[in-house]
Amino acid sequence: MSSIRPWRDIERRTTRKIMVGSVPVGGDSPITVQSMTNTPTPDVQATIAQIRSLEDAGADIVRVSCPDEESTEKFDQIVKAVSVPLVADIHFHYRRALEAADKGAACLRINPGNIGSKQRVMEVVQAAKANGCSIRIGVNGGSLERPLLEKYGEPCPEALVESALNSIKLLEDCDFHEIKISVKASDVFLAVAAYAGLAEACDYPFHLGITEAGPARLGTVKSAIGLGNLLWSGIGDTIRVSLSADPVEEVHVGFDLLKSLGLRHRGVNIIACPSCARQGFDVIDVVQQIEQRIAHISTPMDVSVLGCVVNGPGEAAQTVLGLTGGGNGRHKVYVGGAPDHNVSSEDMVDHFVRLIETEAEKIEASQAP
Repeated sequence: MSSIRPWRDIERRTTRKIMVGSVPVGGDSPITVQSMTNTPTPDVQATIAQIRSLEDAGADIVRVSCPDEESTEKFDQIVKAVSVPLVADIHFHYRRALEAADKGAACLRINPGNIGSKQRVMEVVQAAKANGCSIRIGVNGGSLERPLLEKYGEPCPEALVESALNSIKLLEDCDFHEIKISVKASDVFLAVAAYAGLAEACDYPFHLGITEAGPARLGTVKSAIGLGNLLWSGIGDTIRVSLSADPVEEVHVGFDLLKSLGLRHRGVNIIACPSCARQGFDVIDVVQQIEQRIAHISTPMDVSVLGCVVNGPGEAAQTVLGLTGGGNGRHKVYVGGAPDHNVSSEDMVDHFVRLIETEAEKIEASQAP
């Protein structure tokens, strides 16, 4: 089979590159995955523990709320205890942005229209410049400026785009260009249209998200549709999957989205059948066991687990390791795309997990400098 697959190519939108701490966003950089803490920021130990959990899941950037002075006062303690760059989430009070910048924030998330006067915006920009911070302009369909709501009558793509462009101009007038932008909405169609419209109007990198997407399953579906549509079109430089769930799950879903589109690979990609009456073993249970036991592996790798020989051999031929259900409790293991040996139902999960772990070690060793 040819390794050239033009039907899989995604041509990413050309953008400027900015830095969020040590992490590049935009340009030719990998698409990054973000999440946000939900612990009270003044509870330093709880916030640090949650950020470390997000780091373990692979998060590249983490956003932390700074709604009050107590939060920004302790922000530097959190920064010093973690490895990922932190974005300080500022909504209304411009002084929180000044304080967070001085306390080590890598990026300030603001909506300049909510900050106040142009003088206040200038002070935020000066603090960002002095501390090497980038700024994320965060436009949200649920908090549009009143003049735009009066002009358009409701949140619409044109209103979100105009809000973003107005905010960009405010920062550019202050000679600031280390900017990334989001135009989020809870409505999938509104968000996609807004991002697409803004992509035609500027070359700044985008933070993608379907905001307030909902509980884990529904929010994942909405995000897959919205973010997947945009990413497939080449739009998007950093993403957050907003779920009413454990923030770690946001990171897992984010990487799964990128993995599914071939845009970034982290961890094992399990190709598995939905199960049917032909299955030679309990596919659902086996896949769940394998998934849980290999969750710690970050090495990119495709494996297949299929319950019968109808599609099993074909899928196994395309993966590093494959498992296909057989009769009489004997199942075929494929290595490197070819049938290799049999395994019993009793030993199947343990055996396949060991093979995956061994293969991951080989891949890591081969990539070591």
